[in-house]
Amino acid sequence: MESFHKTYLGRAFINPASKIIARIYSPSKEGVDKGFFKRRLREALLRRAGAFSARAPDFFRESCRIVFAEADFLPGLIIDRFVGWPLEELEAAVKLRPLAFEDACSALGKPKSWLSVQFLCYGMDIRRDIILEAIKEVLSAPLYPGTEALGMPSGIYEKSDVKVRELEGLPLREGLVEGSCPPGGIVIFENRLPFVLRLDEGQKTGHFLDQKENRSLCAAYAEAARVLDAFSYTGGFGIHAARAGAASVSCVDLSEAALETLKMNAVLNGVSEKISAVKSDVFEYLRRAERKKEKFDLVILDPPAFAKSRKSLSDALRGYKEINLEALKLLRPGGVLVSCSCSQALDESRFKRVLAEAAADAERRLVRLGFYSQGQDHPILAGYDESEYLKCGIYRVL
Repeated sequence: MESFHKTYLGRAFINPASKIIARIYSPSKEGVDKGFFKRRLREALLRRAGAFSARAPDFFRESCRIVFAEADFLPGLIIDRFVGWPLEELEAAVKLRPLAFEDACSALGKPKSWLSVQFLCYGMDIRRDIILEAIKEVLSAPLYPGTEALGMPSGIYEKSDVKVRELEGLPLREGLVEGSCPPGGIVIFENRLPFVLRLDEGQKTGHFLDQKENRSLCAAYAEAARVLDAFSYTGGFGIHAARAGAASVSCVDLSEAALETLKMNAVLNGVSEKISAVKSDVFEYLRRAERKKEKFDLVILDPPAFAKSRKSLSDALRGYKEINLEALKLLRPGGVLVSCSCSQALDESRFKRVLAEAAADAERRLVRLGFYSQGQDHPILAGYDESEYLKCGIYRVL
């Protein structure tokens, strides 16, 4: 008769209504109280400080993701910390354009902070109150002896309005938890460039922090270039390109609200004359631009996740191939293609094959200049492939 041996794996959040019935939160037998969350939250902050040890103080003066769910051993919990000032206060105090971080500090003093939080699984959702208490207590205490605390946030905004909650049997929820949310938006600085974000309107947590380093890398190819920023959202890539010396930047997105924020970002960065905001479906725009025989020196593709799950991967692959094929047709010889995917279900090797297939169909050759993932504030956990979700390839097109 076959015998079985029980092996202890750890403690988990259990939800029989979910497709993921158990989410392990600890290999030990520790309980889940406020002390547990304070330890995990503090560890997450210390990891980020360690990853950027040479400039840890500067790192925490900038906006960053301070909790990345399973990769920070807090499954189903996302916390982004945005650092900056209310837009109305900055516009009243500082008239210089482009707006500089030093000018903002001189006029308004130390920047404030806001938290954008998501509770994505049942185990986290039912502990929402103690988690919020824990994060405030952790932020109120110094990370290291002799250093200043990061400080209490001016506001906490919940963005638990994503469909993954429905798979957990949870209702969608969004709104201000406590404090204030500036009605005109918050100005944060990314790579020393100002950007407006609206916690109450923006997608996901309000601003896509994961592309911060990649935007700076891509801007290196923008000098004197005619640039197309497709799926531009509020202009993260396009504004960086314009500030780096691009001749012109066409930003294409279907969201009118995002394009209005893009225009504000262009004003704050002093590049309004270089930026054109185009409200359009990107697939249609690319086909229309090809018919008009338009040409660009730099094309940036940063679409939303086409593949939300492995079931939708086949359709997603067709979508990725189509946009890259059309983009390649628009690039001048020697131009640069920046192609991104944030679909967890699409791994790096398959994404690279899609790009190679698109290049073959377009009768172009790709020379890889660099291939990148998300920033270190979105840690990648070995053995947890889903944590390495972002792919950003930069290619010279021949």
